[in-house]
Amino acid sequence: MSTNFIPVDRNTIYLLPPSVQDWLPEDHLARFVVDIVSQLNLRSITEQYGGRGSKAYHPRMLLALLFYGYATGVFSSRKLEKATYDSVAFRFIAANHHPDHDTIAAFRKRFLDDLKPLFVQILIIAKEMGLLKLGKVSLDGTKVKANASKHRALSWGHACKIEKQLQAEVAELMRLAEEADSADIPDEMNIPEELSRRQDRLNAIAEAKKKIEQRADERYSREVEEYERKVDARKTKAKETGKKPRGKDPKPPTAGPRDKDQVNLTDEESRIMPSAEGFKQAYNAQAAVDLDTMCVISTHVTQSPNDKQEVYPTLKNLDELPEQLGKVDTMLADTGYFSEANVNQCIQAEVTPLFSTGRQKHNQPLQERFTEPESLPDDADHVETMKHHLKTPEGKRLYAKRKSTVEPVFGIIKQVMGFRQFLLRGYEAVSGEWTLVSIAWNLKRMYALNG
Repeated sequence: MSTNFIPVDRNTIYLLPPSVQDWLPEDHLARFVVDIVSQLNLRSITEQYGGRGSKAYHPRMLLALLFYGYATGVFSSRKLEKATYDSVAFRFIAANHHPDHDTIAAFRKRFLDDLKPLFVQILIIAKEMGLLKLGKVSLDGTKVKANASKHRALSWGHACKIEKQLQAEVAELMRLAEEADSADIPDEMNIPEELSRRQDRLNAIAEAKKKIEQRADERYSREVEEYERKVDARKTKAKETGKKPRGKDPKPPTAGPRDKDQVNLTDEESRIMPSAEGFKQAYNAQAAVDLDTMCVISTHVTQSPNDKQEVYPTLKNLDELPEQLGKVDTMLADTGYFSEANVNQCIQAEVTPLFSTGRQKHNQPLQERFTEPESLPDDADHVETMKHHLKTPEGKRLYAKRKSTVEPVFGIIKQVMGFRQFLLRGYEAVSGEWTLVSIAWNLKRMYALNG
């Protein structure tokens, strides 16, 4: 039997103390994350520390811990704390310290608003490294599950039904309490406890109904504005043509909640949204991805399952990027983003829109794929110009890149990085966490582009 094995000795003491620099290869992702974080200006964060009490962990270390954790699928503060003991990469980032999960969670929650400037700083570093050159972007959204179950959603119709039932039960319990001496009350029934339990539920239902009514009022205001706009448009067209416009007159909106209007009792700011896996309690996370590098350059979260209203916030974010990053000149998006208003907004922002106006057929004939369309008329509007551009071979080639840029980003974030559900609750917190996810993706992408 061969004895030519390397000995396994776990008891020999180091003659010299080991260095964390010896633990990882030179080209490891953890080293790259630490290097990028070391270049960030964290003055807005460090100035918030008062300097009183015991010494705090440096924000650079905690940020690197969060960035690397989200980039490698470790999201919860408890798992991050455990990783500083179990993982060599996390030990390297934490410099052999072990911040507890309360410290990590409190740091993440406290500085969510400061992640936006850091997101932009990292894009500037990517530009300086020669890894990013803005020009064309692909816009899309993905539904990310909220930290709440859809079964905890309460609809207006069901709330009214349960409210009546609980009120009747409270009245019955009050009657039993008044007739305690003569009524036949089960031994297991504690009337004060039963009353208290139902009163708590009634209070929760009242609060939920109040929020549903508030949302219904906001929706009614929007619908009134839309109704008045349509009526004015029809009147203007009737004056111009001297004829009644085709189609039915728009119906005036109805005020008040609808039976299916609902609110989630766990995360009231999340919404039930359709997805590939069916309906789920979620947020709609948006990202604009650079066509050449697949870096995310604009992010935001919306409570609307529809993407129609997300072009303007994206254009606003792109316009606020520093001039040194360059100028976005073209935006690609699927048919969910198409509307005449969105096309015009892009033109006003000096961004060429390429929005699909309908589902494209597969296996197009050869001649159709490579034939130039007929010339545009002189009086063509912006939508007709865009449709013409999409029919040209150059437009088809460019639009074909949409699926191979933004959709792989969402796929990797969900399937490889494992981010399928927000940990935080509430719209503001979720927006900050999506920025954190986008930073983690950009760091992974920059590491890959850097070779």
